[in-house]
Amino acid sequence: MISVENLTKSYGSGRLSVDDVSFTCAPGTVTGFLGPNGAGKSTTLRALVGLTPPTSGRATVNGVRYADLPNPGRVVGVMLDAAAQHPGRTGRETLRLAATILGVRPGRADAMLEMVGLQGAEKRRVREYSLGMRQRLGIGAALLGDPSVLVLDEPANGLDPEGIRWMRGLLRDFASGGGTVLVSSHLLREVEATVDRLVVIDHGRVVAQGTMADLVAHSAPDAVVVRGLDPAGLGAALLAAGLPADRQDDGSLLVRADVESVGRAALDARQVLLELRPAGDGLEDLFFRLTSHDAAGASLDPTHLQEVSA
Repeated sequence: MISVENLTKSYGSGRLSVDDVSFTCAPGTVTGFLGPNGAGKSTTLRALVGLTPPTSGRATVNGVRYADLPNPGRVVGVMLDAAAQHPGRTGRETLRLAATILGVRPGRADAMLEMVGLQGAEKRRVREYSLGMRQRLGIGAALLGDPSVLVLDEPANGLDPEGIRWMRGLLRDFASGGGTVLVSSHLLREVEATVDRLVVIDHGRVVAQGTMADLVAHSAPDAVVVRGLDPAGLGAALLAAGLPADRQDDGSLLVRADVESVGRAALDARQVLLELRPAGDGLEDLFFRLTSHDAAGASLDPTHLQEVSA
């Protein structure tokens, strides 16, 4: 369990990098931590793993501060910067040294190299690794101590499509085994395909948090896109239910109503649906609605999205 409680970090100028941030990440879930550059994501993650002391508030893992864990790497696997590896060491040397520090058997290092797909490259110097290979090595190091919690900052950066798919499966498997994952990423489509919950931060403050489904649904609650096996019959059924629809270029129907009302109208008319979802572009649309600012510096009022699901 990760718990961040009223975390605040200010610097000498009085500028708040993180302002009263609170959220939790439960075992068995993957939580996406999103925000534009400079929003406070990295500062929050650094405070969580003891690299940046907070001005106030606290961040704990299983109720304990990271710095107070007897052997932190056996509880929390961390990768904040894939480039923070000695360029002169080989991949195997990097993980075997980490294994010695963590007190795990050396063979675990070789197993991790195979798990992250670096077998055959283990004798090459890290300076010769591509960015994607360094990401894989960093993830291997994070998993080395068999932790119950993973904290990863931009782990998909530099990975090719196959690598991104591999990482998605790895994170889902880790959570399915009861692990807790907190992952920061700017790849919104990949986040949408991977995470269970979201925490969105902007200008140092949490502007939305909750399950992926609930946040996306609440971001566009007044319109629904629906597609049926019999478009004409579906349109007539919706009209009869007092839900007139506008036909879209792709053959779907846009209805100014909530998902439940549209679904019930289709069910009553025995219409087979192929698609039923809130209008908008999913996570990408939600993200930009929450973090885009007009000339006066005001963003979408996120009050109703602060916590839409327990």
